[in-house]
Amino acid sequence: MSVQITIVGLGQIGSSIGLALKAHNVDVHCVGHDKSPEVAKESQKAGAVDDVKYNLPASIYEAKIVILALPLAAVRETLEIIAPDLQEGTLVLDTAPAKATVAAWAKELLPPGRFYIGLIPAINPEYLRGAEYGVKSARADLFQKGLMVVNTPSGIPGNMFDLAMDLVKLLGALPLLMDTAEADGVFSATHVLPQLAAAALLDTTVDRPGWLEARKLAGRPYATATAGAGDHDDVLSLGESALENRENVVRLLNTYIASLIDLRDEIEASDREALRKRLEEAFKGRSRWLDERSGAEWLQVESQHTTVPTFGERLQQTFLGGFATDRQKRRK
Repeated sequence: MSVQITIVGLGQIGSSIGLALKAHNVDVHCVGHDKSPEVAKESQKAGAVDDVKYNLPASIYEAKIVILALPLAAVRETLEIIAPDLQEGTLVLDTAPAKATVAAWAKELLPPGRFYIGLIPAINPEYLRGAEYGVKSARADLFQKGLMVVNTPSGIPGNMFDLAMDLVKLLGALPLLMDTAEADGVFSATHVLPQLAAAALLDTTVDRPGWLEARKLAGRPYATATAGAGDHDDVLSLGESALENRENVVRLLNTYIASLIDLRDEIEASDREALRKRLEEAFKGRSRWLDERSGAEWLQVESQHTTVPTFGERLQQTFLGGFATDRQKRRK
């Protein structure tokens, strides 16, 4: 008997999770839901899910694991809608930013006996320069050669924690345990700040004096620098991510502004040596980061990776065999 896993949100992350499950032939029935029927159909056609349901409560009614691969702005409303129909013992996972906020929502909205664990995925370095979005950018190996943060609120049963860890390993990622404050701080620096910086650059240039001609000439540097403004999150979710992590984001913005001011001052003073050194260090830093991400030396802990059957066996034991096993123990 297959265990149902429901993925809500079938963009790059959600569809890639489905494709990874299918690639490993785990005995699960994967149900998908997306607010866009066209996206849901495309995800099913790509083989990411076995079935799609356009009614959100119906999609999770028989699920043992529910994965919310959604922008932050959609998470609370989704939790409110699905909470009454979640079966007892269901594990809810999410991939949105602002883990403290989502954990608080889950604590407020999920009935007793339903459990929440937060995830933050890092994608395979081979896809860092990808230009596609949504289902078209979904890959079965999207999470390989990467870490995935596992943020576990207090009080989570051990079997639910183990299940989340095994799922992360099955996806090809190495689980990284991180507390809520640290997770939100890291995510603010690596995801929210770059998108806000891109938005600021667009605000500085679009429809400003000279834009009528500049728009015709803007090339790869401009496209690359502004790409973050449309990367993954919708506008509302980016704003919510910044507000929910405002202490971290304000601190980072202050540091970023200070760096820009230093850069401005060096240019204004025609300080070639200081400018050269600053730019050289920045370029070296980026190159070093890309080499480290591609090499992923931190993943050379193969003993921590699970074998494919482990996740399936744990699913069966947790959701299908647990009661029988308990009865046998009591009889003895």
